[in-house]
Amino acid sequence: MLFDMDGTLVDSEKVWDIALHELAGRAGGTLSPAARQAMIGGSMSVSMQILRDDLGQPERPEAPDVEWLTNRVLELFSEGLVWRPGALDLLHGVRFAGLPTALVTSTGRELVEAALDTLGRDNFDVVVCGDEVVMPKPDPEPYRTAATLLGVPISECVAIEDSPTGVASALASGATVLAVPAELELPPTDGVHLRTSLVGVDPDYLAALLVNRGLLPTDH
Repeated sequence: MLFDMDGTLVDSEKVWDIALHELAGRAGGTLSPAARQAMIGGSMSVSMQILRDDLGQPERPEAPDVEWLTNRVLELFSEGLVWRPGALDLLHGVRFAGLPTALVTSTGRELVEAALDTLGRDNFDVVVCGDEVVMPKPDPEPYRTAATLLGVPISECVAIEDSPTGVASALASGATVLAVPAELELPPTDGVHLRTSLVGVDPDYLAALLVNRGLLPTDH
């Protein structure tokens, strides 16, 4: 099982909203809705490039903004994160079933470590962060890396995502993709199973996705 974090397991995109709008204000501007949406699911470097372009400040140094944003999000994460509907029950069910499980996120390690206080470190065998891969989402590298570390063929993995960027990454990796939109609408896409929430999703449901793809025997 391969889980995205922001917007999939926890409602942390709203935390990012606060910090990013504050950062834009500190820079003397206002973050546009279109720019904010374009950041969802992306890496820190991509988001900072979008911010600079949106503010019309292409020469703005990136490092100070990353440092400020990371510290601000750490503050907000420390106040606690809200689980997405059905996410905690699914995670518990997956772990109870003994399924190898990875967290695959575009967020950097420092912030992920803070989020794991809510998510639970024991809930994941592997954690792949956005600053630990050469090519972040939408490239398939993060999901392929997670599958390799788990020792499971990517074709036998189900990836759960909420954003177009994350869905593109998971789909390109070769995983079976379950998409549950949060902040952005997700159009019907070949090979992507869409649900409105994770409520009612359990290991049997996930196994059925693989059976339907012909990757598990029907008596699994």
